[in-house]
Amino acid sequence: MEYRRLGRSGLKVSEISLGSWLTYGGYVAAEQAIKTIHKAYDLGINFFDTANVYMHGEAEKIVGRAIQAFPRESYVLATKVFWPMGDGPNDRGLSRKHIIEQANASLKRLGVDYVDIYYCHRYDPETPLEETLRALDDLVRQGKVLYIGVSEWTAEQITEAVHLADKKLLDRIIVNQPQYSMLVRHIEKEIIPVCEKHGIGQVVWSPLAQGVLTGKYKKGAKPPEGSRAASDSKFIQSLLTDENLDKVEKLKGIADELGLSLAQLALAWILRQQNVASALVGASRPEQIEENAKASGVKLDDEVLAKIENILES
Repeated sequence: MEYRRLGRSGLKVSEISLGSWLTYGGYVAAEQAIKTIHKAYDLGINFFDTANVYMHGEAEKIVGRAIQAFPRESYVLATKVFWPMGDGPNDRGLSRKHIIEQANASLKRLGVDYVDIYYCHRYDPETPLEETLRALDDLVRQGKVLYIGVSEWTAEQITEAVHLADKKLLDRIIVNQPQYSMLVRHIEKEIIPVCEKHGIGQVVWSPLAQGVLTGKYKKGAKPPEGSRAASDSKFIQSLLTDENLDKVEKLKGIADELGLSLAQLALAWILRQQNVASALVGASRPEQIEENAKASGVKLDDEVLAKIENILES
């Protein structure tokens, strides 16, 4: 496993990280989830991602159980705040009240004294940005959070936050968590250039496009039983177009030539971006994370990258 600095911070994270969205606390049994996290750790993955809203706190509890086996200084732990955690008017968003209460609740569920990264899971237009940044800065000063990040913020929102933090001498954002894959590339135009300018690294989610870039889905065929598409998730259905499946078939040919799985090719392609510190994958079985981890350190030459680009632009 290879490691990269997260933005311009001194924090080093594994090129492949393990997330818990839609898996832990949900359709994956707790013991299987814990085995997968332990396998990831054995493979050199030091970066584990969760969120308070994932299965309404259950994912944090399972991740917390799993990481009790590791020395605290040996891993990087991230969680998030924004989405509703109750029915009350203050049970959501990025107000000082919600941030502080949810940070403390997450620490309790995870069984740790601090998280390495605390993300604003979305932008909150209803809360003054300074209130949000001051609450996060207080958590950093208290030692409950080491670094702050954002997820799915626009380039303008990130820029405003950086400038406000500098003006008010508040702790700065060091990481952004956007969706990014061969099939979803919107961050290349504005987000990456803005983040490079301000020393913010990317930790990208859904790098395998919800499993479409594993090659398990075939044009004209029913989704495999037990797969995400079989449950008719709207999120994955938007990616399962004939056009995308044609691209996947061609990409599989390149992966075969290189002796890689399609997933490894897709992850190595993500990691060609120096601004990407880590590709965040989900895994329900230890074997899945073992295969994905092999993408770390794979370098794709210019000729291969050009072939991929031709396929993706076709």
